[in-house]
Amino acid sequence: MSFSDFNPIRPRTVAAVQTYSDLDLRDPFISPYSKDVVPVTDIMAVKNSVRNLVLTNFYETPFDPFKGSNVRALLFENANPYTQMAINKEITRVLIQYEPRVNVTAVDVVDNSDMNAYLVTINFNVIALNTQAALNFYLERLR
Repeated sequence: MSFSDFNPIRPRTVAAVQTYSDLDLRDPFISPYSKDVVPVTDIMAVKNSVRNLVLTNFYETPFDPFKGSNVRALLFENANPYTQMAINKEITRVLIQYEPRVNVTAVDVVDNSDMNAYLVTINFNVIALNTQAALNFYLERLR
C-alpha cells in the first residue's frame, strides 16, 4: 500500500455481513422474470452444504477422495444403539473437518425401524451470521 492509495477523507468500504450463496439442486426455483435458477443464500446455503457433506460418500468428490462420510455404509448395519452412536460420531467428524462455517452443538440420531430409516437432527451455529440453525432429515437405505 503506497501513500497515494490512502485517502483520509474517504474510508475504505468493508462488507459488514458475509453472505453465502449456493444453488439448490434438489428443488431448483426458476425465476419467471429472468428464466434463471435463483440461488439460495445465507442459512439455507449452509444447510445445503451440511446435508451434502453428510450424504457424500468417500471417493465421490473429485481430487479429494477422503472428503465425505461413512454414513451410507452404516445404514446397512444392524439397527442398534452402537450404530446410532457411530452415525452420530461420523456426522460430527465430517462437519468439524470440512465445514468451517459452523459450530456443531448437537447431533441427534433416532432409530425409526418402522420406516427402515434414521431421523437425524443437527443443531449448529453459523459463525459469520451468529445464528442458530437446525437441520432435520431421514437417512434411508436405497437398496
